[in-house]
Amino acid sequence: MNNPMAQTEPVEQRFGVPASNETAQSPDATRQIDGTDVIEQGTLAAENVLEALKDVIDPELGINIVDLGLVYGVVIGAENQVRLDMTLTSAACPLTDVIERQAQTILSGVTDEVQINWVWMPPWGPDRITPDGREQLRAIGFNV
Repeated sequence: MNNPMAQTEPVEQRFGVPASNETAQSPDATRQIDGTDVIEQGTLAAENVLEALKDVIDPELGINIVDLGLVYGVVIGAENQVRLDMTLTSAACPLTDVIERQAQTILSGVTDEVQINWVWMPPWGPDRITPDGREQLRAIGFNV
């Protein structure tokens, strides 16, 4: 018996692999910056995108989303459009819209087109926090 509610397409995408309408220039076009998968096809540098995103602060913790490890991937298209693969510390976070608006606003100074792709696999864990993020969390009393 066929289940009409079953998905026929794979649910989980591997981060850093271009979507079918994006073509990487070579198989090794994916690299990592502090645990974030990066693909650059345009002239915009991923380092600049990540640096700008450090101004996006998680409202609950007061730490930026890059150092918290919430940015899983940055894909810069040929026309410098940006797609962010991001997650939150929990899927039920009520602040998704706040963080998304902050990211859109901040990146509007870097590029004209920003798409945020919310992902939940793999789930976020404290191992994704950067050394700078750990230092910031310790400064406000967390034991990480």
